[in-house]
Amino acid sequence: MKVLVIGGGAREHALCRSLSQDPAVTELHCAPGNAGIAQVATVHPVDQLDGAAVAALARLLTADLVVVGPEAPLVAGVADAVRAAGIPVFGPSGQAAQLEGSKAFAKDVMAGANVPTARSYVCTTVAEAAEALDAFGAPYVVKDDGLAAGKGVVVTSDRAEALAHAASCERVVIEEYLDGPEVSLFAITDGVTVLPLQPAQDFKRALDGDEGPNTGGMGAYSPLPWAPEGLVEEVLETVLQPTVDELRRRGTPFSGLLYAGLALTSRGTRVIEFNARFGDPETQVVLARLRTPLAAVLHASATGTLELLEPLRWDDGAAVTVVIASEGYPADPRTGDPIEGLAEADAADGTAYVLHAGTRLDGTGQVLSAGGRVLSVTATGTDLAEARGRAYDALALISLKGGQHRTDIALKAAG
Repeated sequence: MKVLVIGGGAREHALCRSLSQDPAVTELHCAPGNAGIAQVATVHPVDQLDGAAVAALARLLTADLVVVGPEAPLVAGVADAVRAAGIPVFGPSGQAAQLEGSKAFAKDVMAGANVPTARSYVCTTVAEAAEALDAFGAPYVVKDDGLAAGKGVVVTSDRAEALAHAASCERVVIEEYLDGPEVSLFAITDGVTVLPLQPAQDFKRALDGDEGPNTGGMGAYSPLPWAPEGLVEEVLETVLQPTVDELRRRGTPFSGLLYAGLALTSRGTRVIEFNARFGDPETQVVLARLRTPLAAVLHASATGTLELLEPLRWDDGAAVTVVIASEGYPADPRTGDPIEGLAEADAADGTAYVLHAGTRLDGTGQVLSAGGRVLSVTATGTDLAEARGRAYDALALISLKGGQHRTDIALKAAG
């Protein structure tokens, strides 16, 4: 199988790493890729938001499968262009990807599918927003209706800050605050069959102790030893399958990766948000534990044959990933700094490895930082404590000027 992955972050590096280890994959390509992906796949310069250009590249490569990683190309309809070219693609249509592209659309689908979620108001004026904030009270939850790369949500007890965020967006969804721990659960679907993966937890805040600004994610771990028994089955039955069924009923079938962000509240499991693609950095730990070869699973989603797959096989151990971000992230990330120690951080036995997020090569082959989140240092172990120790040991071997990371990823769970 010849596979083309679209994207250039750590999520795509994780996907490419798993695909490169799959014996069924004879050729692996990625566009645009990054410095790390270039070590396991042939990279191609392409505008990932240009559906015609992506489809043309897939035709040129005679790809058997295209995997669209990030949300922006999905919402832009890149998967539609590839499908129209007659090539199997893993990823929802532009219309179905509105599940992530529009918080208001997602709320409407959840209502239709009777999916448990926070009560909410859609607001387009400051007056409406003020009324909604007062209806729910603090803490306030204000979400930009559109795509915001994981940074469009403000959760605050400061009403003025909440109202200012609402005023800066064209349309917002204001929700009641959901208490309790958060869980990320991915599911692969072909629009009918839904195949849940293993749950993970990510860390959104920039600083230790969940302090500081919201980010795209500073680390993750899997499994969740504290999660209630039967959680995956419950979410499949009450959230994932009803959502996929509702989208099909509406004539916008969803195939690809459905990501449910969940809060385990005192009143039961509630959906915080849906995403239409693998989450970053949770993908890094979920794929680290997946033992079933990845290509056949993604291809089955793309071709509507998921019900024929055997049950997924998982490693019994644990995985932890810690993000190294650049100085100034998330507000004003500094780029162009050399990164040292990458080869040393990759363990010979594969128990620790570095996935690139925002990197590029200079003319001499030196790896430079090229984004806010620069690397995801990932490790596996028999349990969370061992995986966590290996991840931080590997991270200590890497140097990036001004680089920042959290020191408490998976700390409580490993205890």
